[in-house]
Amino acid sequence: MGRPGRKDQAGQAGRVRRLATPIGILAAVAGAFAYVGSVDPNESGHYPVCPLLKLTGVLCPGCGGLRSAHAFIHGDLGAALGANAIATVGYFLFAAVWGLWLVRAWRGQPLRIGLAPVWWWGVGTVLLIFTVVRNLPFGSALAP
Repeated sequence: MGRPGRKDQAGQAGRVRRLATPIGILAAVAGAFAYVGSVDPNESGHYPVCPLLKLTGVLCPGCGGLRSAHAFIHGDLGAALGANAIATVGYFLFAAVWGLWLVRAWRGQPLRIGLAPVWWWGVGTVLLIFTVVRNLPFGSALAP
């Protein structure tokens, strides 16, 4: 077995370059989750208060997201869903898209997720409905 040729080295260097971004993103997200997992958002004074909640008393779609991430990191899926169901679903969605991105980067294929505008409008509608319902008395189960 001879040493690797120039083409093999260039291929490996290209693969490393392609994998750098998804691995860097994962490292940043893992670092953020590690911080939230170690610094409990249920104890006051560690994180700023949501400005919308502070100014208006209205829960935004992200309210409870840090508590959700903390519970998620500690394996308490029920508490994570109770703190912010949308954020918890987002964690799984991120993992799926990140996995797809990594596989495609490994194969040298670009990650292209072409969503029609109706999907973006749908996501916005779900977030709006979630926000309205969690602020109404009958939707208090969705409030953190």
